[in-house]
Amino acid sequence: MNRLGLIFSSFLVALALASSMLFVVDQRQFGVVYALGQIKEVITEPGLNFKLPPPFQNVSYIDKRLLTLNSSINEPMLTAEKQRVVVDWYVRWRISEPTEYIRNVGTNESAGANQLNRVVRNALQEEVNKRTVQELISLKREALMADVKAVVLEQVRGAKPWGVDVIDVRITRVDYVEAITESVYRRMEAERKRVANELRSTGAAEGEKIRADADRQREVTLANAYRDAQIIKGEGDAEAARTYAESFGRDAQFAQFYRSLDAYKASFSKKSDVIVVDPASSEFFKVLRGNVAGTPSR
Repeated sequence: MNRLGLIFSSFLVALALASSMLFVVDQRQFGVVYALGQIKEVITEPGLNFKLPPPFQNVSYIDKRLLTLNSSINEPMLTAEKQRVVVDWYVRWRISEPTEYIRNVGTNESAGANQLNRVVRNALQEEVNKRTVQELISLKREALMADVKAVVLEQVRGAKPWGVDVIDVRITRVDYVEAITESVYRRMEAERKRVANELRSTGAAEGEKIRADADRQREVTLANAYRDAQIIKGEGDAEAARTYAESFGRDAQFAQFYRSLDAYKASFSKKSDVIVVDPASSEFFKVLRGNVAGTPSR
């Protein structure tokens, strides 16, 4: 029984020793083997590898993929005309030489990102100082990014190379600082309101002009229609008078009788109308008495 336990314990010790001596390097990483704190070997190919157990040798991993560094500090920069602008940017970079990177930068990706952030910002500030706002937002932005990339590459490939490749430097946004942006928005809003008020005033004036012209045309049309109606009415009245004159000229007694009937009709247009006269002596009722005098014989 004791022998079985000894065999099992030995197996566990051997398994633990083997696990501490074997390590796997992923295809997305570099494997760095340290011997007593010094870099002994860099594993660049993925697979299973062997090392001495700690504390003789240790292994650490560094990302070999393409990394992205975004701007994190939005402090304003001064342009050539002393305008304060905020520039957002990003950098695409990767670790190409793990040994140089560890010796001159750090043991992890964040160390390189921090130093690269400082270098890119300083280079960007220097280039922005040489350009105007118009140049920053025009096609010359490509030249600015190329110049910044050249300065950054010069820094990382200097006397103490960082062991990194800077693939690209890109500017994503150029904007005024918040105070200036707010002022610009207020001026734009005031200008739009002024244009809107001007358009409304012009529209109101045009509307009044159109309404006045329409009223004038209406009055002219009504006046012409009234004039034509009066002319037609006058012609009708003249024709009626002529017709009456011809008719009454043929029979004066009938004309007198007809006109008397019109007078009676006008005098007694309502049932309540009352007139007090002496029918025997009144000329008004001589037609009713059958005495129509002064009628010339035909």
